[in-house]
Amino acid sequence: MFITFEGIEGTGKTTQITRVKEYFEAQGREVFLTLEPGGSRVGQELRKMLLHVDNKDLTPITELFLYLADRAQHIAQVIRPEIEAGKVVLCDRFADSTIVYQGYGRGLDTKVLQQLNEVAVDGLWPDLTIVLDIDPEIGLKRATLRNLEEGKAKEEGRFEAEHISFHNRIREGYLTWAALNRDRIKIANAGATPDEVFDRIKSIIENNLTQQSK
Repeated sequence: MFITFEGIEGTGKTTQITRVKEYFEAQGREVFLTLEPGGSRVGQELRKMLLHVDNKDLTPITELFLYLADRAQHIAQVIRPEIEAGKVVLCDRFADSTIVYQGYGRGLDTKVLQQLNEVAVDGLWPDLTIVLDIDPEIGLKRATLRNLEEGKAKEEGRFEAEHISFHNRIREGYLTWAALNRDRIKIANAGATPDEVFDRIKSIIENNLTQQSK
């Protein structure tokens, strides 16, 4: 099973992915955690380029192709082998991030982005995608504080440095994209308590598993 988690900065994806991992392990499933960008050896180098605040001069097209390169390597070297080994793969961000950030955020053509994503994922789309939704101002404050506490304000703060209008476009983009892909993409309110958010996510996963078993 392949599940991806999406959302603007500061939605608490890391916390919830860890809880989902524990949920599946309690059922006796082997779980593999990964992320984008940076899920492969090559991807770790690309992550440095994509997230460092000094790289504000990346053009939208350059940014796009760096993400696609990261994804293609990630699929081939990491995700597909882990799925074929029978593991549940949980990924923090995936192809939907490209549609939303480079499309709704940067203004690139979403149809073209979808076509390029098809090439990058090589036929391997998630079984389920969960979007954690929160007010951008709250999420941005959380993410900025997290980066400061972890000493990553420069290394991983390029998107946090964007104007609030950008983050508002990203949030609306996720909600729009989810509405266009209702069968795969589900929404969870990340403004609730961590326990309430997890209960929603668990319900989404269990419903998905029930549908798959029919």
